[in-house]
Amino acid sequence: QVQLVESGGGLVQAGGSLDLSCAASGTILRVYTWAWYRQAPGHQRELVAQISRDQVRDYQDAVKGRFTISRDNVMNIVYLRMSSLKPEDTALYYCSGDVQANDQEGYRTYWGQGTQVTVSS
Repeated sequence: QVQLVESGGGLVQAGGSLDLSCAASGTILRVYTWAWYRQAPGHQRELVAQISRDQVRDYQDAVKGRFTISRDNVMNIVYLRMSSLKPEDTALYYCSGDVQANDQEGYRTYWGQGTQVTVSS
């Protein structure tokens, strides 16, 4: 069984920074794509950023230049550095990982429980 656990959310003033992390544990051979999503009240969950195993990154336009996604392939952790935060970044942030448990199986997508980010104006 694989678990993803996020940490690092909180309350920050507009213009500030926060670092999120998400660690995978359990039976893991490798993690392919990691991603961060967010969901604000009354809105659908949306992709914020993703990073492939070979470090190809992709960002939502609204966060380009402000957020940075990175990963540690040894420790199976993904990070999201958020800078120049805006009130509209307020949301519940989720990580997801495409995890392969062993060579006999393909990958499955797992989700973290979510961590709240609140940006005050």
